Amino acid sequence: MRFPTPLIEAVLIQRYKRFLADVRLPNGDEITVHCPNPGAMLGLNKPGNRVWISDSGNPKRKLRHTLELMEVFSPTTEGPVLVGINTNLPNKLAEEAILAGCIEQLNGYSSLRREVKYGENSRIDILLEEDGRPPCYVEIKNVHLVRHAGLHEFPDCKTARGAKHLREMANMVKSGARAVMFYVIQREDGDRFSFADDLDPDYSKAFEDAANAGVEAIAIRCDISTEDITARHMVPIVS
Repeated sequence: MRFPTPLIEAVLIQRYKRFLADVRLPNGDEITVHCPNPGAMLGLNKPGNRVWISDSGNPKRKLRHTLELMEVFSPTTEGPVLVGINTNLPNKLAEEAILAGCIEQLNGYSSLRREVKYGENSRIDILLEEDGRPPCYVEIKNVHLVRHAGLHEFPDCKTARGAKHLREMANMVKSGARAVMFYVIQREDGDRFSFADDLDPDYSKAFEDAANAGVEAIAIRCDISTEDITARHMVPIVS
């Protein structure tokens, strides 16, 4: 996925009220931008971090700019690493990878639909279909937490909604469908993925129950630059 317009470098002043961030532009101007991430963004909110924002080009939009990338300290490389914080992107990144045939586990489907209603008033991120095969429900989650060298973790805070999705995915398997949790890692400094039991034990338990019910899981790491993001590297899920 290539950013449609060049990103603008800035410096983070503060992120607050979940969806707002104040940044300082190279000319010294301070602006408020949209922060498209409802999570805690644990380890990413340090004032002074370099960030990159996109410009919608729409002066009528309440917040014209969007926070896209942050540069943070990596415990893996002990140096800077780029992190994608826009949680609206993983669905597109996963779709691109699937359509390109990069996800062996999800090959062989002729139809891909987005945001299809299912379960209890929910929408599945991607529904894959093929005549003669059970439908495959794919739920996508954004990952950007690294606390220990080489280890990507999810979630970075409590997510009752995430646990609900796991229960609904398990119900789809029980009904005869296939269900896959797809974790998209928007940073480059890890080689394995696991669950942050200490931050949300309920999610970890819900995942264990879902896995026992037949829900599958895959994790993929992205290559990230200020020009583009590509989901490319399969990462093992460890306990």
